[in-house]
Amino acid sequence: MQKQARSGKAPRTGYWIIPCCLLILILAGAGCLGTKNPEPAQIPPAILVDYHRTGSIAGIDDRLVVFDNGVAVVSGRSGKTEILLNQTDLALISVLFNQSQFSQLQGQYSAPGGRADLMTYTISYHGKTVTAEESAVPPSLLPVIADLNHIVSAAGVQRTSYPTLPVTPA
Repeated sequence: MQKQARSGKAPRTGYWIIPCCLLILILAGAGCLGTKNPEPAQIPPAILVDYHRTGSIAGIDDRLVVFDNGVAVVSGRSGKTEILLNQTDLALISVLFNQSQFSQLQGQYSAPGGRADLMTYTISYHGKTVTAEESAVPPSLLPVIADLNHIVSAAGVQRTSYPTLPVTPA
């Protein structure tokens, strides 16, 4: 009561509660400032076809990887090239694999005699891999190999950025 007599005012109790509550609210809100909702992770394209041809007297070693978004990467002696296949090309590739009954083929086709100068073709499509040597390629697989070879060859000739390559139906 003595303080009241000197200043003429009643002592304030709890005068610090309001500033403390405001400070707590500010600090609690500050943790939410600047936070963004995380962007969904980009799903990388899946491999549609993985084709590898090796062998012959010339020592060929070419690889073609076609992704489901149409990007195809061709690599070999001349380096690496990216090309873009359109949706029609991708559909024709799928038709060729379906017509060849690729899922029904054996995993390995070896040539009799095992000559060292034969081409070997390894093709993966939808989780199945088939390897065939040049003189033992099943007839149903020949159109697939021909078109994949066409893409590899055309990519080596056309060094422009993302050409559309024709794929011939069987």
